[in-house]
Amino acid sequence: MLTMIEHDKPRERLMTYGPEQLTNQELLAIVINTGTKDESVLEVANKVLNQVGNVRELRYLTLQELREIRGIGEKKAVTMLAMIELAVRMHTHSLEDKIRIKTPQCVADLLMERMRYYTQEHFIGLYLNTKNIIIHEQLIFKGSLNASIVHPREVFREAVKRSAANIIVVHNHPSGDPTPSVEDIEATKRLMNCGTMFGIEVLDHLIIGDGTFVSIKEKGLL
Repeated sequence: MLTMIEHDKPRERLMTYGPEQLTNQELLAIVINTGTKDESVLEVANKVLNQVGNVRELRYLTLQELREIRGIGEKKAVTMLAMIELAVRMHTHSLEDKIRIKTPQCVADLLMERMRYYTQEHFIGLYLNTKNIIIHEQLIFKGSLNASIVHPREVFREAVKRSAANIIVVHNHPSGDPTPSVEDIEATKRLMNCGTMFGIEVLDHLIIGDGTFVSIKEKGLL
């Protein structure tokens, strides 16, 4: 059992036991660094966690929301946002990675941890060279997906601009269920038909759920 002194010293606990042994509250307290005259740093960290309800939801906090929490000033808010962004980037990729797409699983590995938590549908284009190495990633739109919104003009404008040879499109289902809808399949067929005219192949359309994904091509739905 922890004594009060041990519990109030998350830095010392991290050095003694390692970060994996600390609670979310303790880890956040280390980032926040100091409390207030009336509240310990752990109490301030607990207020932040109570506001979001789930540690995953920290990524959606804004600068203004953080600044409004007593004990979190502008400096701490900026530090927290930087920490959160670094955590997100650890699960994504950069163009410097020279990532070659060989299977749908490669795409899921790149985008799953970012897209599975979105509360809105995000439609993303991955633009590839002739070796299927990613040369550009573009957010096409946010909102509800239907065949009219996914306009080929928006998708292929970037492909031409980047001299892409191939495209993979990806979007998420906020419900967590990646089962393709009729609209998903229609939009994919439309994009593939346009790709044929442009001489740019749409290789696949992946739908991201909560920890799962569906490749429309692999499912043979085209």
